[in-house]
Amino acid sequence: MVESRSAAASRADVAAEQRSLRVAASPYVFRSMLVGMAAAAVAIHRITGNQPLAWEFAKARARTLEWMLGVRVTVTGLEHLRGAGPFVYTPNHQSHLDILALLAHLPGAVRFAAKRSLWRHAMVGAVLDSLGMVPIDRDNTADAMAAMNEVRNDGQSFVVFPEGTRSRDGRLGEFKKGAFVLAIRLGLPVVPVVCRGTRRLMPRGSALTVIPGDIEILIEPPIPTAGLRFEDRDALAAQARTAIERSHTGW
Repeated sequence: MVESRSAAASRADVAAEQRSLRVAASPYVFRSMLVGMAAAAVAIHRITGNQPLAWEFAKARARTLEWMLGVRVTVTGLEHLRGAGPFVYTPNHQSHLDILALLAHLPGAVRFAAKRSLWRHAMVGAVLDSLGMVPIDRDNTADAMAAMNEVRNDGQSFVVFPEGTRSRDGRLGEFKKGAFVLAIRLGLPVVPVVCRGTRRLMPRGSALTVIPGDIEILIEPPIPTAGLRFEDRDALAAQARTAIERSHTGW
């Protein structure tokens, strides 16, 4: 019995040491994988001209990075999306891990909307273009809507974080209306999404350090926008927020 307890304690010590090493290495793993994945995606896109192939590569490598970091992701609610789409996904935002998990696990072709200013950096812009990200220019809404219409007509969905930035304290921030105006103008259903566990594993200010553990992605039923007008944006945002608040934990 003593030997059995000693062996169990030894195994626990080894596991704790391995976990500690994995946490210490995680910022370097995260950065190196992102750089490598970005460079490879740009190369695939420029050599083949095949943007979907670059996207599938990035999606697969996002899952590889989760495995390397010891992050396990569970997705529930996929049944709400069957036989429908495209959508405007509106997830809560607590961590950089939200983007990684959504990239890896949301079904089908999904495009993230990003500020036009990110394209000012040549390398960043090349990566965003290779992955088909959609630039949002608040000073040129006509061009932004034209780009989004093209994406929608290709049957692809959007991801827009309605809070606009990561939560500092785990609480759900104020929802900006842009995602909901977009959904109304494009006539696409809004799908509230809850990311749980990401802040616990990689909080804001963690310098890309990741603690191994579990993440949940909860997909709520789509909210139709057919027949809605610009004046309905506040009510639509409130409906999406209520759906997220039902399962939001702050971690």
